[in-house]
Amino acid sequence: MCGFNTLQDSKINFEDKLRQYGFHLRRTKLKTLQINVGKLCNQACTHCHVDAGPERNEIMSAETADRVLNLLANSPSIESVDFTGGAPELNPAFRSMVTRSRSLGRRVMDRCNLTVLFVNGQEDLAEFFRANSVEVIASLPCYSRENVDKQRGRGVFDKSIDALRKLNSLGYGLKGSGLRLDLAYNPGGAFLPPSQEELEKQYKKELRVKFGIVFNRLYAMTNMPIKRWKEYLEHTGQMERYRALLINAFNPQTVDGLMCRTLISVGWDGQLYDCDFNQMLEIPVAGRCRTISHIESFDKFNHGLIVTGAHCFGCTAGAGSSCGGSLIHNIET
Repeated sequence: MCGFNTLQDSKINFEDKLRQYGFHLRRTKLKTLQINVGKLCNQACTHCHVDAGPERNEIMSAETADRVLNLLANSPSIESVDFTGGAPELNPAFRSMVTRSRSLGRRVMDRCNLTVLFVNGQEDLAEFFRANSVEVIASLPCYSRENVDKQRGRGVFDKSIDALRKLNSLGYGLKGSGLRLDLAYNPGGAFLPPSQEELEKQYKKELRVKFGIVFNRLYAMTNMPIKRWKEYLEHTGQMERYRALLINAFNPQTVDGLMCRTLISVGWDGQLYDCDFNQMLEIPVAGRCRTISHIESFDKFNHGLIVTGAHCFGCTAGAGSSCGGSLIHNIET
């Protein structure tokens, strides 16, 4: 297990750490367009780096959404569109963005909190996913009711199980269906995720035996010290120790696979970022073209410089962390 070191370690600069290993972080070929369609959410989770919730009113307009999809059409290097929020499904433009992305031949992923399937007006959401072959990445931070409800709110676990059963009934997660259902795990405290492979085995056994639920893969993601999770760490006096943990667990083998090397992130207001974490910290992409109004194609960002910060240690700690979970497999953390 990774331990804590002295508090002085938390002052180490990420760029200095990269240079120690001879790295110069730049984007390779752009493959994924991640779109944050807003901060409105029907939940308010303790680990949320977006600080999303029911009272947030930041939401992507129909005009901005239309501009993003026009740029996508002009960006042949992009293979996948990754929708996130908040609860992305609550944006009125979400469904049209999904169908247009699919019509352009792009793979579409939706980062779903599961309980949104039971929000008024979303009763047919699961069927919409199936009709458009949307890959669902569903957040379920534990297979225990107690842990999920503590992290996400009372009653969330039971609703999440009901949502997973509904998705399974439509073919999601079933072998040979072509409908992908992945789960996302976040630690419930100030520690790194355990082995993704071992945790996936536990999830599959517990969910199958207790609830008859199946899924494809589990993504184990590190909690980033940003927004609400940062506030929690500061309130509980764990911030400096957690930063030191991330720094001490730096793994140079994770750098080649960092999501920012093949991704560009668009905010709800059309601002451009190297990743969703930079977006929440309002750290824009390098150069003058920092909004969708200043570009004609996302391919402009191929091979561009990536802006980093102290929070980047969260993506390089232990087995690494990305939108697709661990970057290195079969590693003890």
